[in-house]
Amino acid sequence: MATVLFLSAPAHGNVNPTLGLVAELVKQGEQVIYFTSETFKKAVEATGATYAPYVIDMDIFKPLVPGHPRPLPGVIAQAEHVVADILEYIKNIRIDYLIHSMGFPFASIIRQILKVPTISSLAVFAGLDQMEKRINSGENFMGSAEMDAAYEPVARSIEKRYGIQMPERPLQLLMNRGDLNIVYTSRYFAPESTFFDDSFIFVGPPIYDRGQQMDFPFDLLEGKDVIYISLGTVFSNFDKSIYQIFFDAFKNSPYLVVMAAHQVDLAEVPDNFIVRDYVPQRELLRFTKVAITHAGMNSMSDLIDQHVPFVSIPLGADQPLLAARANELGATVVLDHKQLTAEELREAVTEVTKSSYRENLVKIDQSFREAGGYPKAVDAIFKLVKGIN
Repeated sequence: MATVLFLSAPAHGNVNPTLGLVAELVKQGEQVIYFTSETFKKAVEATGATYAPYVIDMDIFKPLVPGHPRPLPGVIAQAEHVVADILEYIKNIRIDYLIHSMGFPFASIIRQILKVPTISSLAVFAGLDQMEKRINSGENFMGSAEMDAAYEPVARSIEKRYGIQMPERPLQLLMNRGDLNIVYTSRYFAPESTFFDDSFIFVGPPIYDRGQQMDFPFDLLEGKDVIYISLGTVFSNFDKSIYQIFFDAFKNSPYLVVMAAHQVDLAEVPDNFIVRDYVPQRELLRFTKVAITHAGMNSMSDLIDQHVPFVSIPLGADQPLLAARANELGATVVLDHKQLTAEELREAVTEVTKSSYRENLVKIDQSFREAGGYPKAVDAIFKLVKGIN
């Protein structure tokens, strides 16, 4: 039995894809120490892993709120504190290998200190080549001056303390390849990219029953044509006006609409809408006729797995690229949230219920099922560790 250190960026899009991987590792006898935030403690412990908290709030992917800065500069300023705390936690534990979110900012530091085989988990796989070029070119990003100011003294102090090499630029902290890199999609669905070399394996989407127990009135869905709407957790409260468009589009329709609106206060919800902060998504999809999604990979994977037709309204991050790829494969209609109208949304919902869209969903799903899943990922990890050791 090996002991695994897992360092995850504490955001749903980063943690959720890894839970099935961790469960499979534990099933095959590995002991996993999983660092993340309190939000995910129960989900991590349900896999059989040991939960460990970061000493500060490490969520650099918090829900976006206009006028509020990204928390990355503050996290960078605390880097030495975070690294020291992780090392203190494992000081009497032999770590056999390290797994980390690709975007976990201190993965390269811990990797150099521990000198163990390293596996990177990619929550994002679209547009990485362009992003890496922009970061390495030294291009100025919004808030980059603030990050540079926070980074320089911290980087030099860490180099001196641990005898390691820090990246030249702070945003390079978010691009952490491992000896092995796990991508949660199929090669068929992933866009062409120069980013992927032979160290990357495509294992299919992160389909995993997290055993979520939520109080939800499923009896109200029986015999109804259900539309499911979810804009995820990161961008869901960025532009609240979009929810009024949803109301206008379907309030007088024969549909029953279930909408996940994370941390969004809404008034005057139509009678045919059920609105929750969270919903049991996979269970809900069994009743869903058509979905409207932000085109995040976790949600899209669930929709494709259940062959639920969907309209894509990407809001940010890699969502426009994922939506474009699904559209290219004939599996969705993509709408612009900045110019969205109720009429356009109704037309798109009608369009994606045509048989051709479902047929293309089935093609993508078939490529997912042939990709190998979490058992393939674990086999590749064991082969890597055995080869290096």
